[in-house]
Amino acid sequence: MQFNEGSFYHIYNRGNNKQRIFFSTNNYRFFLNKVERYISPNCDILSWALMPNHFHFLVRANEKTIELIKHTPIEINALTEGIRLLLSSYTKAIQKQEKLSGNLFQQKTKAKCVDDYCTIAFHYIHQNPLKARLAKKLEAWEFSSFREYLSKSDCSLCATEIAYEYLDIEPANFVADSYKVISDDLARELF
Repeated sequence: MQFNEGSFYHIYNRGNNKQRIFFSTNNYRFFLNKVERYISPNCDILSWALMPNHFHFLVRANEKTIELIKHTPIEINALTEGIRLLLSSYTKAIQKQEKLSGNLFQQKTKAKCVDDYCTIAFHYIHQNPLKARLAKKLEAWEFSSFREYLSKSDCSLCATEIAYEYLDIEPANFVADSYKVISDDLARELF
């Protein structure tokens, strides 16, 4: 995956054959611990959502993102290596837990530059659990960054100050803006 410093990316992947990737609450938490270890040091996370069979992140590439990792067989950037380590280590743990073999995730994690749609991507990611009917309110889904912005989460992966600075988000309007409907045409720009 190629990243340009200062650009915004929607990063997402789902279970192989659309299968579940999270089987318990502890799986979500374990994955978030891996995100903190492998992804957070290599970019600015602005929003995220973990769903039963997929995940989304909105990140801003920074100077760490584009650093080249030279100890790998091929030279890749730090964020791509972080994603690889996140998915492979999580997969090994789930394979052991669920007695599975083979790929847990689809082969290629996607990273789409959304510089022209970053605010829409931000809200789209938070709306995912609502659209999937996993929660009746955005605040109710535990595994999304929405609660970080309300200061109601133990998790603190997001660079909230960067989101407020670069995205068209006002703290006073955050909740109302988060519930605005995103058209299907705009949502397609994110993939």
